[in-house]
Amino acid sequence: MLHLGLGSFFRAHPCWFTDHAADASEWGYAAFTGRASRRLADALTAQDGLYTLVARGRDADDAEIIGCLSAAHHAADHEAWSRYFAAPDLAVVTATVTEAGYLRGPGGGLDTSRPEVAADVEALRSGRPGQVSTAPGRLIAGLAARRIAGAGPLAVVPCDNITDNGTATARVLADLAWLTDPSLAAWLRESVSVVTTVVDRITPRPSPPDRRAALAATGFDDRCPVVTEPFAEWALSGTFPAGRPDWEGAGALLTSDTGPFERRKLWMLNGTHSLLAYAGSVLGNVTVADAIADERCRGWTEDWWAVASALTGRPADETSAYQRALLDRFGNRRINDQLARIAADGSQKLPVRILPVLRAERAAGRLPPAATLTLAAWVCHLRGLGAPVSDVRAADIVPLAAGPLAAAVPRLIRWLDPDLGE
Repeated sequence: MLHLGLGSFFRAHPCWFTDHAADASEWGYAAFTGRASRRLADALTAQDGLYTLVARGRDADDAEIIGCLSAAHHAADHEAWSRYFAAPDLAVVTATVTEAGYLRGPGGGLDTSRPEVAADVEALRSGRPGQVSTAPGRLIAGLAARRIAGAGPLAVVPCDNITDNGTATARVLADLAWLTDPSLAAWLRESVSVVTTVVDRITPRPSPPDRRAALAATGFDDRCPVVTEPFAEWALSGTFPAGRPDWEGAGALLTSDTGPFERRKLWMLNGTHSLLAYAGSVLGNVTVADAIADERCRGWTEDWWAVASALTGRPADETSAYQRALLDRFGNRRINDQLARIAADGSQKLPVRILPVLRAERAAGRLPPAATLTLAAWVCHLRGLGAPVSDVRAADIVPLAAGPLAAAVPRLIRWLDPDLGE
């Protein structure tokens, strides 16, 4: 298997499920960083791909050494990237590049107005695939190499928080393939299965004390340990023409419809994360645990859940149980999940975490404060309150948030969704 996005979530989720599969000994991962930095890839290479995964419960840690990472590469190693894609025994390509990494435009397709997309199109058309820089560009460059090699079909498995992420990824890849070589777009339809997934495991950025904790737990002086929560869930829908690990044996769910699981997770977990990141940080909270312990944030969270849970399509007893589990997960102070991390790239997150619920409520003639609160807090965030702004579209949205609120709010909402803005 091959992976794009050599970060903590990949190593806490797809790697963990692979390492715990019944046939784990038959599978290995080659993984590439999503950015140009060599640090993480070099550190993991020096450790033969081994790293410590610390599941941090409320009272104690459970540490293990993960062994399915066979090779780690930095983003610029295009030769290795192409070589893996051209190998007949490559069966699965997974990706964790965040919502922003797919470079989708307002209609859901590839945003061709972005200069980095235009540069990738030119590089691919000119036969310079090693010069692509975006996640879609790198995937298309690899798939083109596989087509040339005649290496057979495979599955692409996005693992990011995008509504119907398989369909969304397939569209972005098809758009870029069509722009560079229409015959490649036809080959993608015949040879590449894009699987839809729902991933769920809170994984904060590691800190220096985490390295000391990993050493104390295992005796392994790990330069790049991962800390995560004990909870892990993975739902997948799609075909794997070249095979895959026995992820079900590790607890993954193979289903014909990920929609209900996706809505439950995106709206109730991720939507609440965004609410806490903006409203909670405006009130002075720093971590998720701080915010959920704040009576005001807790009340806003419960109001939001009352609205969102009714729209998930899951039974009420199940969503109630999920809410109780979320309160326990959010309240785990030992996870130390920073609101500033979650606040990043709100322009990409709010359209899938908040807007679907708000659209459904408006269609029913309702305008619940629970649904508008997060957008209000996001506006405050863009105006300099709470967590600092870190957003791929900051140059577009921060100016829209300036000036009198009566003008700023309509501008921002219309930017997110023109119809909803009206």
